[in-house]
Amino acid sequence: MVSLVSRFVEDIRTAQAKDPAARGPLEVLLTYPGLHAIWLYRVAHVLWEGGLRLPARLLSHLARGLTGVEIHPAATIGRRFFIDHGMGVVVGETAEIGDDVLMYHGVTLGGNSMRREKRHPTVEDDAVLGANSTLIGAITVGEDTRIGAGAVVSDDVPAGATIVGPKATRLDSDDEDGRVDDDAESTVESPGPAE
Repeated sequence: MVSLVSRFVEDIRTAQAKDPAARGPLEVLLTYPGLHAIWLYRVAHVLWEGGLRLPARLLSHLARGLTGVEIHPAATIGRRFFIDHGMGVVVGETAEIGDDVLMYHGVTLGGNSMRREKRHPTVEDDAVLGANSTLIGAITVGEDTRIGAGAVVSDDVPAGATIVGPKATRLDSDDEDGRVDDDAESTVESPGPAE
């Protein structure tokens, strides 16, 4: 089993590899809230697995306050996971995240049931979850998928797929006062995952 310290070092290297703005290991160590959230999660998860549920929840609560990232300590997260920017991320209790997953700010892995059963998404290896994407329910997002910024996903996604969110709607103005003509509507495709 890989020690927590080894995981922390691996997480620093992962941040450097996945973020072109990372200038060096010291900068990453000190200034990356997504990384800090992952580390605090890793410690909280060990506590949770050891039956220390309240201390685990308190640590995850502290992590949320410090980083703006909420990861339930019972969630399962693989190696080389990286949260870029961090703020607003929510990972629910029964969520499972594979290895080498990249997640941007505002992502939610949320549940759609109040039952005490699997109710959060499973994200397989090498997936990229774009900013503010929302994955709901006990769905599976396949290996090497790309979920676009702002996408709402409530069904399984096959391996290798790219999923983009709702289209933006443009309302044109065609009078001098700048009033919107309700009939002048066109759509603009949403961009792919934030990279």
